[in-house]
Amino acid sequence: MSTQDLLIEVGTEELPPKALKRLSEVFTTAIVEGLAKAELAHGTVTPYATPRRLAVLIEGLATAQQDKQVERRGPALSAVYDTDGKPTKAALGFARSCGLDSLEGCETLETPKGAWLIFRQQQAGSPTVQLVPGILAQALDRLPIPKRMRWGDLEAEFVRPVHWLVLLFGEQVIDCELLSVRSGRVTRGHRFHHPEGLIVAEPVGYAPLLESSAHVMPDFTARREAIRAQVMEVAAEVGGTAVIDAALLDEVTALVEWPNALLGNFEERFLEVPAEALISAMKGHQKYFHVVDAEGKLMPHFITISNIESREPERVREGNERVIRPRLSDADFFWTQDRKGRLADRLESLQSVVFQQKLGTLYDKSVRISRLARVIAERIGGNPDEAERAGLLCKCDLMSAMVGEFPELQGIMGTYYARHDGEPESVALAIDQHYMPRFAGDELPASHTGQAVAIADRLDTLVGIFGIGQPPTGDKDPFALRRASLGVLRSLIEKGLDLDLLELIVVAVEQYRSAGVELVVGVAEQLFDFMLERLRAYYSDLDVAADTFDAVHARRPTTPADFDSRIRAVTAFRALPEAQALAAANKRIHNILRKAEEAGENLPASVSESLLTEVSEQALNTRVMEMSEVLAPLFAARDYQGSLTRLAALREPVDAFFDAVMVMADDPAVRGNRLALLRRLADLFLVTADLSRLQS
Repeated sequence: MSTQDLLIEVGTEELPPKALKRLSEVFTTAIVEGLAKAELAHGTVTPYATPRRLAVLIEGLATAQQDKQVERRGPALSAVYDTDGKPTKAALGFARSCGLDSLEGCETLETPKGAWLIFRQQQAGSPTVQLVPGILAQALDRLPIPKRMRWGDLEAEFVRPVHWLVLLFGEQVIDCELLSVRSGRVTRGHRFHHPEGLIVAEPVGYAPLLESSAHVMPDFTARREAIRAQVMEVAAEVGGTAVIDAALLDEVTALVEWPNALLGNFEERFLEVPAEALISAMKGHQKYFHVVDAEGKLMPHFITISNIESREPERVREGNERVIRPRLSDADFFWTQDRKGRLADRLESLQSVVFQQKLGTLYDKSVRISRLARVIAERIGGNPDEAERAGLLCKCDLMSAMVGEFPELQGIMGTYYARHDGEPESVALAIDQHYMPRFAGDELPASHTGQAVAIADRLDTLVGIFGIGQPPTGDKDPFALRRASLGVLRSLIEKGLDLDLLELIVVAVEQYRSAGVELVVGVAEQLFDFMLERLRAYYSDLDVAADTFDAVHARRPTTPADFDSRIRAVTAFRALPEAQALAAANKRIHNILRKAEEAGENLPASVSESLLTEVSEQALNTRVMEMSEVLAPLFAARDYQGSLTRLAALREPVDAFFDAVMVMADDPAVRGNRLALLRRLADLFLVTADLSRLQS
């Protein structure tokens, strides 16, 4: 099979920078999947993405599909001929659908399930040039574009207006029209450095042509690394280190085609403003990288990435300094103004901000948070007074001018203002920490006060939104309740907080009801079940086996830290050589007891030794009694791993019991006694988890 290289390039107006990387990934994946569906073999695939283009190079693409034999199955052989031996209407209809006038071209297929009439024919593969336009059209339709736009008087719709389309297979242009543009071999260079068109002679020459002649670095990854290197080099020139945020680096990479890093400066007086505010202004508004010294302190410099290779870089630098100065001046002004009043004085103003129409204002929420945080702090050994104070103040900085301008600084500025007001350090820190974790994988609150407020805030939201009947549905979660649940669970598990989650939910429910807020019946149990299901996703991400989770979940522990201890214990138990046999035995015991219950068997409360007639059941009973005494202190200490390790020693007596004993004996008393023994054995394992749910 002969092959050629394929180049696809869609040239547009500037694409959304935050979406460019994702658009490129989906575009490339869709093209590759389309080729696979068409059964077109190929070699290396290279994606390209710049602000003005999405492109992909497929090397060694087959020039046509391989010929293949297709088989169509018709009616069963019993329905092919009537009683007179003539073809039935069904058989003739099948033949005509295959392009035949009679059954002569059909064959018979014998299978274990019967005989069938079939038609086989050799189907020639389609040329690749005929298939590519359809594959490209489907790939474009799959792009994650929330709202497509139209331009001019054209019917085409895309994320941005499309100006050119390159579709080159080897040296041949695949002629088609997509998005109201006719395909060709002419690409375009940098908007300013090389606005003229360039002829692409062959696909593999595409990237070298743009980079050497048109001031375009088409490879997104290579361009990103070039930016990283330039930024680090420029920062080193002033004795600093650039702080390179991955998301900002991706966004800047999506804004330029020919990156050039330039150093800018600002007045040192601005360094009196909290660094986070200055960084937010530089990073959020202007897409600048900030620079820190060896001690991690902000330096009066920034690095911008220009999309041109200017003959007068000083002019570009001056322009950027002129633009950032008002932003920094605003931050300085807000910092000064906000400190003229106390943070606590803003609490009353939260009464004007609605948290949720049925759940009251942010003031009401702050009061609930403070009360619940006090309860939590008492239970984890924290300072209840400081937790209550932090709960009252945690939302106050939302009413500050600084957070009004830079919303991403909520919590951070509250910490600064609380310190300025002389609040205890733990209270100040908790105002910021109560937002942790802000995103997946983010750090958790470090202090007991921060943990108490963080958990209280999220539980208050969860109980309130569930309580008014608005839990997440499908992929819709407008209040980010799944994230809030995971934040609570992570704090309880990873910080080892011995808190009963269901009890805390009930406390939060009572707070709402005592304030006169009507919540749906059973909200505590509903929310608890929801949060346990979030644990499933949590442990799945940690590669914990699904049946291990199910085994622990069946016991419904209400303390997440305790749940985690059981998960770890079952995971360790499964590594023991006795685990598989004991899991199978537990499954067998579970089934026996279930059937006995369904049959109405009356199990005695205890095992009668006088009814134990077989040596193996006597031995098992002895071991179970001994094990009960050994395990009692381990269970009390929640040493689940230690208990399961010791229970593994029961494998031999359990195997011997099932080998020699008929549990469902004819004598009701003997049968009931043996069932009671199995119940007692099962209960020892059930303290930790339901091992009958483990798969072999």
